[in-house]
Amino acid sequence: MNNFRFWSPTEFIFGKNTVKNIAASIQKYGGSKVLIHYGGQSAIRSGLLADVENELQNALIDYVKLGGVQPNPTDTLVYEGIRLCRQENVNFILAIGGGSVIDSAKAIAAGALYAGDFWNIFEGTVAVNQAVPVGVILTIPAAGSEGSANMVITRTDGMLKRPARGHQVLRPKFAILDPALTFTLPPGQTAYGIADMMSHVMERYFTQTPHVEVTDRLCEAVLQTIIEQAPVVMLEPHNYEARANLMWAGTLAHTGICGVGREEDWASHGLEHELSALYDVAHGAGLAVIFPAWMQYVYPSGVGKFAQFASRVWGIPETENLKDIALKGIQALKNFFISLGLPVNFEQLGAKKSDIDYMVEKLAINSGESLGNFRKLDRKDARAIYEIAAQS
Repeated sequence: MNNFRFWSPTEFIFGKNTVKNIAASIQKYGGSKVLIHYGGQSAIRSGLLADVENELQNALIDYVKLGGVQPNPTDTLVYEGIRLCRQENVNFILAIGGGSVIDSAKAIAAGALYAGDFWNIFEGTVAVNQAVPVGVILTIPAAGSEGSANMVITRTDGMLKRPARGHQVLRPKFAILDPALTFTLPPGQTAYGIADMMSHVMERYFTQTPHVEVTDRLCEAVLQTIIEQAPVVMLEPHNYEARANLMWAGTLAHTGICGVGREEDWASHGLEHELSALYDVAHGAGLAVIFPAWMQYVYPSGVGKFAQFASRVWGIPETENLKDIALKGIQALKNFFISLGLPVNFEQLGAKKSDIDYMVEKLAINSGESLGNFRKLDRKDARAIYEIAAQS
């Protein structure tokens, strides 16, 4: 196990009707002029936005609103949010939505206090040392952005999709998690979220770091819970307990607790970002295509780890043939994604094999010439993984 520091200061407020805590939570962290940042019409149709506004009005908290965040959030709305924050002297940002809204809110929070172009943060030329405080009301369990300091934004000029970290200043001050807010999620969005949270665990699970039994078991427990609860939610979308377990699993998947003391991978996320940047597909859908393809390509570099994954997570019987067990585990993951109605190849995703060379070139620009840690990947490896994913 490697040395590590773990600090996760976000306050998680979990359970039914916890939105009623919103005004007190904002005031607790110094908010007096709030930017409410949200996505499309769902927050309006559900009445959630109106409920939040009523709570803030009753507490005499001033606010402005900025909606319109789309999946794979872009720099265009971030620039608008930065302008609005400065114009209105905003000192707190409230994100209502899923990972896209939260990531957009974080980018606005960092950019509002930075004199230059916020995109410099995503170019890696400046560090995020200060940010407007951010709070979250989570409506889509998936990205885990409510419990992390990470964010991903797409620059429309060139369609460059890049991640960035704000270390600790971009961790939300609080996250309100009411599973009942997810009852009306369409089946597709629910499935995308499941693939996303599983991928966050697997990016950490597949490591070459030895002697990490505690975090191995944490990862396996979270994955098993998702696998058990997912079909329940798909059949019973108003099942509170199943929704609750999935929501908390999605948060645990990305707070960092599953990755302490071990080298993480993240190649699959880099590969997927090029898919969702080019085709504007849901991140979880792209991950459902890329992750099994990555596994099929790299498993010989750590067949024992993949056999462990197959045995402990999927219940594949152990034998002396580790390769056979490993491949059965990869197929079990793929079958699970299929059972949720997720795409598992380019054709089902709407991607084109003819675009692979373009994606490889963009990958080198956005992620560098080397990708991942479980096995270091170069352009040739990336192309091979895309080709596996392109097979019907």
